[in-house]
Amino acid sequence: MKKTLLAAALAAALAPLAAYATTGYFAHGYGMKSKATGGVGIALPQDSLAAASNPAGMVLVGNRVDLGVDWFMPDRGASITGNGAGLNGTYDGNGTSSFLVPEFGYNRMLSPNMSFGVSVYGNGGMNTTYKTNPFAAFGGAGEAGVDLMQLFIAPTLAWKSGNHSFGVSLNLAYQRFEANGLPPAFAAFSSDPANFTNRGYDDSTGWGVRIGWMGQVSPTVTLGATYQSKTSMSEFDKYKGLFANQGDFDIPENYGVGIAWKATPALTLAGDVLQINYSGVPAVGNPVDSLFMGAQFGSSNGPGFGWQDTTVYKLGVTYDLNPNVTLRAGYITLKQPIPSNQTFLNILAPGVVEDHLTLGATWKMGTNGELTVMYMHAFEKEVNGSGSIPMAMGGGEANLRMSQDSLGVAYGWKY
Repeated sequence: MKKTLLAAALAAALAPLAAYATTGYFAHGYGMKSKATGGVGIALPQDSLAAASNPAGMVLVGNRVDLGVDWFMPDRGASITGNGAGLNGTYDGNGTSSFLVPEFGYNRMLSPNMSFGVSVYGNGGMNTTYKTNPFAAFGGAGEAGVDLMQLFIAPTLAWKSGNHSFGVSLNLAYQRFEANGLPPAFAAFSSDPANFTNRGYDDSTGWGVRIGWMGQVSPTVTLGATYQSKTSMSEFDKYKGLFANQGDFDIPENYGVGIAWKATPALTLAGDVLQINYSGVPAVGNPVDSLFMGAQFGSSNGPGFGWQDTTVYKLGVTYDLNPNVTLRAGYITLKQPIPSNQTFLNILAPGVVEDHLTLGATWKMGTNGELTVMYMHAFEKEVNGSGSIPMAMGGGEANLRMSQDSLGVAYGWKY
């Protein structure tokens, strides 16, 4: 059994990971049950991926294993208008149109009040592939785009005392990045032009922690709270001329609170509020404006993508249709993090979707098994530029759009 679990964990860790941008570039939820239930999980643990939302929940899910895969299909693109340097046009970023996002979870009760588990999941990412290069007028050659992928492996210890549970996860992080087709005109503003674009994939590793609490405050109401530190990552050396602080690309801190209410024996309502502090990572949060005030790409505290912090609101509902079938649905909304004056560089990373709808169901299979399916749709969102292209580059506006669909399936079993 232990060899089988180890093999499954390695398979999940090494499988191709998607660039998964739904709430900025974070996933909308973790674990297929959570994804089907509006991404909630801070006060509603449902499987052995619970640590990704709140590690305190692991002690409440029992001995179990979960394996799943999410087929993620983003639709992204951009347009440029009013530009005097020849950039005008409509550009399709769907050179790669779908991705697979694997997940794996294992949890074991060490005693009635303590558990140890490991959750393996794609934390997030971003991908664009423009077969027609939006920057061709500035010398951008071939396809243009970026590919960022993030994987977390989270060993988790959780324990409970009375109606309260607590947990801590060590987040071991791996990320991979590639940028292609950025023009020489941009590289001229880099502190290291040789490590700015077209350098192939580069890897980065690091670690952080997530802590959590969950408390049953009444027979029908559970509250939860969680905090994840900024995950300190090694530098992307091949792109130290692109990302601020010589290739530094940490994963932002985030924190949230949640509530779950068992309204009837069959019906549970849940909600989460999650804060993601993108601005705390210079490569993501620093505005590109500083580029035209003497700062260079890749320099200390240099220009970034200008993303703002965002607050994500999640609502979910589960309904036990009968002893063997549970129905799930949810809704997620946020204010997308890209300001209208920062859209030009974000042609490469148009993570602008705001409103999401999720649906799903779980079927019990035999005594210990269960099958869960999930569908998510992120409604199309457009962000029109406002003062987004500097006059030094011909002026005009860059406009972004994105929508998404994903379809997932997971099998879990108790042992």
